[in-house]
Amino acid sequence: MKGIAYGVGVGPGDPELMTLKACRLIRENDVIALPGKEPRETVAYKIAVAAVPELANKELVPVYMPMVMDRQVQRENHRRGAEKIAEYLEQGKNVVYLTLGDSSVYCTFTYLQPYLEAAGYQTELVSGITSFCAAASRLNIPIVEWNEPMHVMPALHKLSDGLDQDGTYVLMKSGSHMKEVKEILRASGKQVQMVEDCGMPSEKVYRSLEEIPDEAGYFSLIIAKDPKEDR
Repeated sequence: MKGIAYGVGVGPGDPELMTLKACRLIRENDVIALPGKEPRETVAYKIAVAAVPELANKELVPVYMPMVMDRQVQRENHRRGAEKIAEYLEQGKNVVYLTLGDSSVYCTFTYLQPYLEAAGYQTELVSGITSFCAAASRLNIPIVEWNEPMHVMPALHKLSDGLDQDGTYVLMKSGSHMKEVKEILRASGKQVQMVEDCGMPSEKVYRSLEEIPDEAGYFSLIIAKDPKEDR
């Protein structure tokens, strides 16, 4: 029997927001993969080990996939990562790949998944709490109400047409271009709040566009809502 590769979301940062299923899979399996060169230095490991101390004694497998723009290089990194996991699956061992947030939202495991499935291995995604749901809870606001739509947008280059649709915009992974993003948000007329490093010891909350600095960390998440009178 070949092993199963699990893509397991560990939530946004607070260990208490890990699911019971994620904790159980970590406890029940011996091989844990993490996205980075040094597994113990990854954010996902630090979150998970606080909820499941047994993780420290597991076999930790680094899956390094550096962020590069060259698509061919990306594919090669993904293929190598899948092959590393497949070595354990071929031995009949399950591999639990830990990822931030939810396993179906901008998750590195989903880059490996097609290669593993094409090679005949079984995969399974295990949901976790998304960063934008956690950030909304931290801000104590709903993301959407009634029939409002929600638009989830990654990075600055996706915002070239402005934020001209009704409803709530969730802006992810825009920290390195925050100054430009703020200009787009200001022109939109929306009510803006942001959480940086949600659920982590370094968490910061910004209640207005004016409070948001021009430079912010990678794990900065913006929720931009229509003014109340427009809802």
